Amino acid sequence: MDYKKLKYTIEDAAKNAGITEYEVYYTEYRGMDVSVFASEIKSFNSDESRGICFRCRVNGKIGYASTEWMEEEELRSLPVRALENAALIENTDNDDFYGTGDHYQKAETEIAPLAATGQYIEKALSCQKACYDADSRVSEGTETSAGGYRTVICLFNSNGLDLSAAYGFDLVVTAPVVRDGNDVNAAYSFSIKSLDEIDTAALAKEAVKRSVQKIGAVQQESGKMPVIISNEQVCTMMGAFLSAFSADAAQKGLSLLAGKEGEQIASDCVTLIDDPFYAESPVKMPFDAEGVATFAKTVIDNGKLKTLLHNRKTAKKAGVKTTANASKHSYADTVSISPYCFYIKPGSLSFEELLAEAKDGVYITEFKGLHAGANAVTGDFSIDSEGFTIENGKIGHAVRSFTVAGNFFTLLQNIRTLDDRLLLDSPSGTTVLGAPDLLVDGLSIAGK
Repeated sequence: MDYKKLKYTIEDAAKNAGITEYEVYYTEYRGMDVSVFASEIKSFNSDESRGICFRCRVNGKIGYASTEWMEEEELRSLPVRALENAALIENTDNDDFYGTGDHYQKAETEIAPLAATGQYIEKALSCQKACYDADSRVSEGTETSAGGYRTVICLFNSNGLDLSAAYGFDLVVTAPVVRDGNDVNAAYSFSIKSLDEIDTAALAKEAVKRSVQKIGAVQQESGKMPVIISNEQVCTMMGAFLSAFSADAAQKGLSLLAGKEGEQIASDCVTLIDDPFYAESPVKMPFDAEGVATFAKTVIDNGKLKTLLHNRKTAKKAGVKTTANASKHSYADTVSISPYCFYIKPGSLSFEELLAEAKDGVYITEFKGLHAGANAVTGDFSIDSEGFTIENGKIGHAVRSFTVAGNFFTLLQNIRTLDDRLLLDSPSGTTVLGAPDLLVDGLSIAGK
């Protein structure tokens, strides 16, 4: 069933069920990826799915029903099932569904189709071969994957909202394993662009370089010292503590940022922005999961917390305007809160100048198991790490198996400066995290 007929079917079924307040959230997903091991295809996956969630308000109670089966009989049952579920809810909900009147910034509503299967296979094999060609020490265990992912999100409701958005990207990831005697090391690099724009030779060269740099790694000395956290690992850390910026978490007592709006919570060199239309982001969303028009906002401005991220419910409770960050992790989920392109504004220093500013210390290039070693509520973390020494303002020798410990909120305050190398991580749903490299003072390192 096409979307136009689907929409009519549900509207008619809602009318027949006597439901006058409702909302429909619909998603389409298409994905394809291939993985190459050694010089052969290891796996191939292709997936297409659609899902729809019907949400209604009856006698002040909210009912949900969802399905992935797009047959008429099933779609007509959604309002009836949602009505039955609403009757089982004990608490009333005074929130209504969003109305028309917003100005929605233009974003692409049509995206290029997935490339042909052979093109993803060719890209993966090409990158894999480039890894082996880059260094004779690249060995068994090397793996490369290439894939494409496309998503369509539609929302309509009984108040006249009728919205749609689409996003998509191609991704190549390679992880070369380098063997030098008994010393075995691996690193990875990725590229997110349209498939024909991904330079597999350059990608492989960078990944192999990272693996080779780890050869001869020794154990790091213990102590408190300046630490540069690589842009990739800053994104990893941001992901682990993302809930701290959610107004929902704050209102539930699960964020130490609760009530801190207007206060200095980070170094004055830190500006954190949430921009649904950031030019380099592969995901652009003109509306949130409640149909509110999205917009760019500064969350931390020169160290000062300007706002937490809100949906309509948390905004109403706080007596503020929503920041249009309502989200659904899947079509069937309840409404939560997530950022869009959530990035720390880069500075003006080059990476070499950042190293010179640090003088001596550690450059962290890998966190292992950060989510397991981090407490998003207290901000405390203790993480097994890898990286390089910083000696006289230059990259020194590789170091491994040391633990870095601290507190995320204290870390924000101890950022001395940052460089101009902004990196955007791969998307997770409609969220893309971004950061430059950060120089942090006084982190505790436990090595030998």
